[in-house]
Amino acid sequence: MHWYWIDRFTVFESHKRAEAVKAISLAEDHMHDHFKHHPVMPGSLIIEGLAQTGGLLVCEATGYQAKVVLAKIPKILFHETETVPGDLLVYRATIESLRDGGAVVSVTAHRRDELLVEGEFVFAHLSTENFKETTLFHDGDLIDMMRVFGAYDVGIAEDGSKLREP
Repeated sequence: MHWYWIDRFTVFESHKRAEAVKAISLAEDHMHDHFKHHPVMPGSLIIEGLAQTGGLLVCEATGYQAKVVLAKIPKILFHETETVPGDLLVYRATIESLRDGGAVVSVTAHRRDELLVEGEFVFAHLSTENFKETTLFHDGDLIDMMRVFGAYDVGIAEDGSKLREP
């Protein structure tokens, strides 16, 4: 992953749910192109922020052993799309189903109390046999991301104890 569309986790409950925030800033390069005199955060990047929130939740639930990819977005509904510099987005992801082959995650994005986006994502666990030569991340990258985003600062393990780095 070369771009991060979340700034920090505020809630992280292993195998259950995560909440992350993204502060929209005029300092971000894409804001100058979309649109020149009326900068807004593109809806596709809001989807990416939701996918990163849910994807890291699923990765942690698998013990970072599965190659987790966003496979499908069966449901996405935008209630409002205009997010501008100064807005703080709150991404919420909840694991609805977690199996060997993948996971179903419900997601929402809010600005303050206003629901902006809601949907459902399907994450696939790529089989290690078929994709063993495929490098999606280098060893330790996902754990480093979890550290940078503060997941271990706020995280709760499945047994209720403090979430710890593997």
